[in-house]
Amino acid sequence: MKIGILDDYQDATRVYADWSRLPSEAELVILNENIPDPLALAARLGDVEILCVMRERTPVTDTLMQKLPDLRLIVTTGMWNAAIDMDAAKRRNITVCGTGGPGHPTAELTFTLLLMLARQMPKQMAALASGGWQPPEIGHSLAGATLGLIGLGKLGGRVAGYAKAFGMNVVAWSANLTDARAAEVGVKRVTFNELLATSDHVSVHVRLSDRTNGLLDAAAISRMKPGATLINTSRGPNIDAPAMIAALESGALSGAGIDVYAQEPLPADDPIRKAPNVILTPHVGYVSDDTWQMFHAQMLENILGFLDGNPHRVISD
Repeated sequence: MKIGILDDYQDATRVYADWSRLPSEAELVILNENIPDPLALAARLGDVEILCVMRERTPVTDTLMQKLPDLRLIVTTGMWNAAIDMDAAKRRNITVCGTGGPGHPTAELTFTLLLMLARQMPKQMAALASGGWQPPEIGHSLAGATLGLIGLGKLGGRVAGYAKAFGMNVVAWSANLTDARAAEVGVKRVTFNELLATSDHVSVHVRLSDRTNGLLDAAAISRMKPGATLINTSRGPNIDAPAMIAALESGALSGAGIDVYAQEPLPADDPIRKAPNVILTPHVGYVSDDTWQMFHAQMLENILGFLDGNPHRVISD
């Protein structure tokens, strides 16, 4: 029995689960690099029966499944993965299971980026690294500033709580946001345009969909408050990256904190790497020790349950 584990960039899989609990005939095929071509990936995986995927790092398409005829189980971290073709999995009788996740690490990274941008940390740190001292750029306090949250689900709600603890005013918008949900979190529901025009900092917390793809396009970014910062720890395509870079270069945006990208891993020559006043992190919002403990432990539980005829945390759609 062969088990494929994809995109283990940090070589963490062997550390965070006791794989000795698997049957003795089980063979782990752990790929530490991303292989975007489905044919090349299938060739590396061979006759796998179980495939473990880390979030949406590699699309599990109908083409890939077709090239893996022995595949019986897909385990994804998290209980939702837009990169898995669920219809194809159903047609092929492939069970799809997920895991839980602690939730707070992404919210914590979001607020880390917010703090660093507000206090002009990229320029402060660059000044010291180059042998200098205090640069002319002066940071801003968070107390009294306005944070605009695009999306007020679990992650957006956590970030709102952090912001209120720092004395920020918090407003929120999403297509489905209700007054009741805003009141539950203790923030003000506003229109999309009002959020853009009044927020000193804007943070994105919506799933990627046809409705949110390119939500923050050039027109939307042009309506943002002059000198605002933009933070994205959700999905890269929610923001028009060229438009954001242009706004950073012109000074319309004073900074951006970005953890997610339209193409991942981020190409070495991507223009965002040279954009001014950006903090770039390699999609590590959810990457923390406690997340890894939960992901891998439940990944193994799902495999053992499936082998015993009792699959856990089955994702139906």
